[in-house]
Order: sequence, then structure tokens, then C-alpha cells
Amino acid sequence: MGTLAQTLSTPLGVVEWFVYLISAVIFVIGLHLMNSPKTARKGNLISAAGMILACAMAFIVLFVNEISNGFQHGVAVALLIVGIIIGAVAGVVSAKKVKMTDMPQLVSIFNTVGGGAAALVALNDILTSEGLPTIVVLITAGLGILIGSVTFSGSLVAAGKLQGLKFMRKLAIPAKGVVSVVCIVLMLASFVMLCVMPEQRLLFSILTTVFALIYGLVFVIPIGGADMPVVISVLNACTGTAVAMSGLAINNIALIVAGALVGSAGVTLSIDMSKAMNRPLMSVLAGGFGGGSSAAGSAEGPEGTMKETTADDVAVQLVYAEKVIFVPGFGLAQAQAQRELADLGELLKGHGVEVSYAIHPVAGRMPGHMNVLLAEANVPYEELIDLDDINPQFPQANVALVVGANDVTNPAARKPGTAVSGMPILDVDMAQNVVVMKRGRGRGYAGIENELYFKDNTQMLFGDAKAGLQAVIAAVKELIN
Repeated sequence: MGTLAQTLSTPLGVVEWFVYLISAVIFVIGLHLMNSPKTARKGNLISAAGMILACAMAFIVLFVNEISNGFQHGVAVALLIVGIIIGAVAGVVSAKKVKMTDMPQLVSIFNTVGGGAAALVALNDILTSEGLPTIVVLITAGLGILIGSVTFSGSLVAAGKLQGLKFMRKLAIPAKGVVSVVCIVLMLASFVMLCVMPEQRLLFSILTTVFALIYGLVFVIPIGGADMPVVISVLNACTGTAVAMSGLAINNIALIVAGALVGSAGVTLSIDMSKAMNRPLMSVLAGGFGGGSSAAGSAEGPEGTMKETTADDVAVQLVYAEKVIFVPGFGLAQAQAQRELADLGELLKGHGVEVSYAIHPVAGRMPGHMNVLLAEANVPYEELIDLDDINPQFPQANVALVVGANDVTNPAARKPGTAVSGMPILDVDMAQNVVVMKRGRGRGYAGIENELYFKDNTQMLFGDAKAGLQAVIAAVKELIN
């Protein structure tokens, strides 16, 4: 694609530029609507409409140019259309069939595709330029190759870790600090040489790509599962940045704005999530937390014993309560029990019980996981209450029902010397009575025992969350009737 002046030199070029500008404005509006769960669905649809408009314009320009050139690239256009159809079908099918618990893996795969596509666009722009590329093209496209390649390989590893692939758990990098520094130096040196010696663009483009792919692996492999939500956000930001760099290289305003929006949103979200975990972003990216191994402070373990309860006893506590707070976690998502929890909430509200849902910023495996999960079960948005607003309400709650949430409820975060020290938690232990629904006695991602389970006011209902909630619902109905 030529310069902006060349683009605006023809009527079609003017229309193309303004359509891309309109698409960019639509992206901004769509992203703004995603600020609230109430309007997030509408924001997604509006953003999708903007992308459809931009793609349609790109096709119109492509076909007009092909007609004027006598379809010299007819085979390439046909292959492009076939590829788009295959990709669209694969995307729709995977999005419809994926379970909510597997959504983080799907997001990582999408990051992989986005980063790889941006890198290929930038690579093509450098290698197919007539004559030597300008320094602006070399810098922007080179950054697109570098960032896109890191995102491609890093997101693949993240998806494998989230999927729980066995060989991913065994992967380890000896002297990872040294290896990381070497990879960064080689990657940046290749990028600099690409800009300094454009006549050797093929060699240095390949080297930049290879070293960036290797660094993507080295970057993500050491990072544990508890930090993976932040890593997904960082990689998402990298995808957006790579797309923006590719857009600058080919002078496409839609790509520039869309990439910049995704990049800035990803960075903001990564910082916010790090704050929610009370850990510096750089320490998260350095790895070493959440691998599931024994962590500091876990050797002695909390004092006391876990007290088991039954579904009938839980039902009695819920029916005679005035205020109940539900605390959902990833265990709820794993059991696909969001509808049962919503049904229990409606049942209790019909009996005059005040019901709320406590949402921790990093509950689940990706930002907003619990909000999306409960919205899918038609839980009213006003009942989904964030950590800062719900914590003062726990002392007034007769019952706090924890469903599959672990580290985000651990009182050990309030004292030093543990893997979760300083992490903001839901003050579940402040409730008058606590019931924890949990599959077994295992530990969370941080690798330490949850002190909440050993408190005097806590009872444990072990088993599958879905089956457990169904049993509690049946007992509640019997009591009410």
C-alpha cells in the first residue's frame, strides 16, 4: 500500500480512507460499551460491525484493482477467499462449541492467530517492497514481526498450560534469566541490523522472526497457572501492538486504531489485574508463582480441622438467613454449575432472602470470567458486586456460600510470609457462617492450604459443585414447601 497522499489521490482511495476512519470510530464506541457488563454484548456486536465494514471495504478495493489489472492475481485472490471461508467457519464452530471453562484457551489461540497474522503482514511488506524499504517501514514492520512472533509462540504455550497438557507441566528452562537476556539481545540486535542494512532484509527478517519466536517460548514457559490471566492480558496487548505496527507499515488506519485500542486496553487490564493480586507486573512476568508446588508458609499449615456438612444442613442455614453472599470461583466454572447457583439465588430471593454475588477481579482464569459466566445464567447485573464494595457487607451476612473459590478467599493473605501475602481477598471469613463447596481437599494455584477451611465458622461440603448445588436446591424446596 502506498503513502496517504497516494491513497487520497483517487476517488476510491478517498472513500477507502473515510470508511476505515468510520470503522475506527466504531471500534472506539464498541470498546467504550464494554466497560459495563450491561452493555458489553452490544459493544461486541458494534465492534464486529466495524470490522465487517473494514473488511468489506478492503475487498472492494481489492476487486476494483484486480479488474483494472485484468485479474493478474486471480489465483491469489481465490486462495484468499478460500482461506477466509475456512477461517470464518473454524472460528464460528470453535466459539460456539467451546465450554466457558475453556474460554481462556480459546482467547490464547486467538492471540496466537492475531500475532502470527500481524507478523506475516509486516514480513510481507518488508520483503515485497519495490526497491529498498524506507526506514519508517523497516522500523514499524520490523516491530510488527518482532512483537507478533513473540505473541505467536507465547500464546501457544499459554494455551497449552491452560489446557493442562502434561508435557507443558514438565517444561523447564535452566538458567532462565541468562537465556532470556541472550534471546532479548539477539532479537533486538537482529531488528537493529534489519533497520541498518535493508539490503540484507531477508536474512535479518528471518533472524528477527526466529529469535522472537524463541523468546516467546522462554517468556511464557516459566510462568505458573495463577499468573496466567495476567499473561493472557499482556499477550493480548502484544497482539494489538503488533497489529498497529503492521497498520503503520501498510498505512491502514483501521489496523492502526484497532491495534492501538487492543494494545492500550491490554496494558491497562494487565496493570489492574496485577494490582488486584498486589504483585508488581514485572514480578508476574518474571514467573515463579502459581506453579502448584509447595509455597512459602505452607509447611506448617493452619491449625484446626475441616468440619464437613451436608446439603440438608446447608439448606437450613440458607432458608433461615436474612442475607446470603455467594462467592463463585473457577471450581464453579469447571463444574458448569452457574445455572444451578443462579436457580438457588432465585429460590432464596423468592423466600425473602437478600442474595448477592461477590466477584473477585482474578476469580477464574481470565478477566471478567465470573461476570460472563453468571450473566450467561441470567443473574441480574446489580447482584454482581466487586471486591471493594462487597467486603464491608460480609459481617452482616448470615451465610457466605463459597463455590469453588480458593486463593481469593484465603485469610493467609493478611499476614506476611505466604505465597498470597498482600493479595486483596474477599473477606469471607468475616461472615457469621461460611459454607465452602469444594471437590476435594486439594490446594489452590498458590500451593498453600486455605486457612478459611479451618475456621470455627466454616463448614465444608465436598463433592462436585453442580451435584452439590442440585442437592441443596432440592432440600431448600422441601423446606420452603
